Amino acid sequence: MDLIDSHAHVDVSDFDADRDAMLARARSAGVGTILTIGNGPEIAQLGAAVPYAEAHDWIYSSIGIHPHEARHATEAHYAELDRLARHPRVIAWGEIGLDYHYDHSPRAVQAQVFRRQLEQARAARKPIVIHCREAWPDCLKILEQDWRSSGLGGIFHCFGGTIEEAFSGLDMGFYVSFAGNVTYPKAQNLRDAAAAIPMDRMLIETDSPFLAPVPHRGRRNEPANVAEVARTIGNVRNLPAEEVAGVTSENFRRLFAINRVPNRDQAVPGGASSHF
Repeated sequence: MDLIDSHAHVDVSDFDADRDAMLARARSAGVGTILTIGNGPEIAQLGAAVPYAEAHDWIYSSIGIHPHEARHATEAHYAELDRLARHPRVIAWGEIGLDYHYDHSPRAVQAQVFRRQLEQARAARKPIVIHCREAWPDCLKILEQDWRSSGLGGIFHCFGGTIEEAFSGLDMGFYVSFAGNVTYPKAQNLRDAAAAIPMDRMLIETDSPFLAPVPHRGRRNEPANVAEVARTIGNVRNLPAEEVAGVTSENFRRLFAINRVPNRDQAVPGGASSHF
């Protein structure tokens, strides 16, 4: 299968013991590209994902301050994000957004940090990766006010909203990404959304090391398991998993304007392949 994991945290300590083997398993499963999410294990390490994108020509990175960490954001962090955004392997800004489930940061602060990063992403011309949990009305309102006009779009990562909320995002140029939880028996609402969303606006992901899909649920997740997401969506839409994989991979490449088979000798988004 031609698979792309559009959202994985390959830099986290969960993979320290076997990261190379984990990446090899992903390649063996058909994963040709990973977007590793650059929030860092904490806000002091915003560039933690970039070295993996530098080391592997099939891995790209994003950058951003997660809503959980919004209360810690300083001008120095915003300046660091502006610097990282110029790196040729950084293709997206995120994950950013709102999380009202845990409320690790005050909601007003989350909104402030979210809006600030939308300004930065607009200036950097980077699509955004949205984290939204139990905050859809406020998230969509902010995106309508501060992002729609950019025309840059982005990804609703690990989508967990309603079909109506998904279509609000599609109308603003977003792609909707499904993770391993779409395979869970009680997640019929997610499978209903996956059946309703146009295939040319859909992505798949693992959110590794979280949300391992059936039949791996309860274990550490990893990018190779994105194949299970493709299989579940294929079952929902009565399509071969290979077709789901191929279409969602082409969607990812279209969103980020990247080559089908990236390598060090080809141009990459944002500039030539080089150290930063």
